[in-house]
Amino acid sequence: MKIKEIIQALEAYAPLQYQEGYDNAGLIFGDAGREVTNVLLTLDATEEVIDEAIARGCNLVVAHHPIVFGGLKKITGKTYVERVAIKAIRHDIAVYAAHTNLDNVRNGVCAEMASRLGLTDCRVLQPKTGLLKKLYTFVPEADAEKVRAALFAAGAGDIGRYSECSFNAAGQGTFRGGADTHPYVGKPGERHFEAEIKLEVIFPVYLESGILQALRNSHPYEEVAFDVVMLDNAYQEVGSGLIGLLPEMMDEMDFLRFVKEQFRAGCVRYTPLRGRQVKKVALCGGSGSFLLKRAISAGADAYISADFKYHEFFDADNQIVIADIGHFESEQFTVELFYHILTEKFRNFAPLKSTIKTNPVNYL
Repeated sequence: MKIKEIIQALEAYAPLQYQEGYDNAGLIFGDAGREVTNVLLTLDATEEVIDEAIARGCNLVVAHHPIVFGGLKKITGKTYVERVAIKAIRHDIAVYAAHTNLDNVRNGVCAEMASRLGLTDCRVLQPKTGLLKKLYTFVPEADAEKVRAALFAAGAGDIGRYSECSFNAAGQGTFRGGADTHPYVGKPGERHFEAEIKLEVIFPVYLESGILQALRNSHPYEEVAFDVVMLDNAYQEVGSGLIGLLPEMMDEMDFLRFVKEQFRAGCVRYTPLRGRQVKKVALCGGSGSFLLKRAISAGADAYISADFKYHEFFDADNQIVIADIGHFESEQFTVELFYHILTEKFRNFAPLKSTIKTNPVNYL
């Protein structure tokens, strides 16, 4: 198996197009065309983790956090980032990161957090826009189902938790082929009228090339007429954070103790309690203070995330309980998610989980 096959599996689950603009997910170092010896899964690609990869015979490290965020103008070993780069390249170890793209998929990092709490009826807290397009095409009535099925198979037609969604309107198309054409119906040089179906389907932007290829392969016409337009619709399955329901209501302090236990947190920083039961819970892996207002407007009783600043705790304003469990603690189960993705795709492949705890924060 080649490194690129591992990458393809990860990006089929969490497309790079879903990452935030500031991010640097993807292959950081290495040659995707090389054969894989084994894969080491980690939250952070630190020097210790690279040493572990060397010792365990792994030439690919899959991390959640990109070791390189900005450009490197010099690589002299002065910083830990430069030392990781030097060691990885020297030992021919590829480093790949799936970061905010894995955060933003509905079954990503936040879903791992939600599963630890047993949350049900989960939905994306802040869906992203700019990720959907619509295809309009025109097909002879007799061939409409063939084209429709091909587009569905390529990934078009999903709206929320519904699949195979399309709109179909009957009409009449006209065309006249030139002297060197071979029309499916009609004769070259003569205007032809054909009963056609106008077919419309939505698809995520990262599937566009495959969708158009499926259209061309299934459509009977020599020249396929179609339009692709960008949509402003929010993609309900992709975005920041999740919100869901606890199986049963809990006392606020009992809930905080439960959260601390489930996430093995060294401590939980929290806002004043409101004297109410907790049922609806919002959460976000990593630095999630930007979603606080969204969690409040969604009616959450509590919001679990990390990296809240002092003044941001005031923003709870007795409308919600903030539980800051720590950045590492909120994302620690990402390794399990990586393992699940790869073992589901490659049933006879066993990636290794790093034994290094990369959390740079300690608690007394």
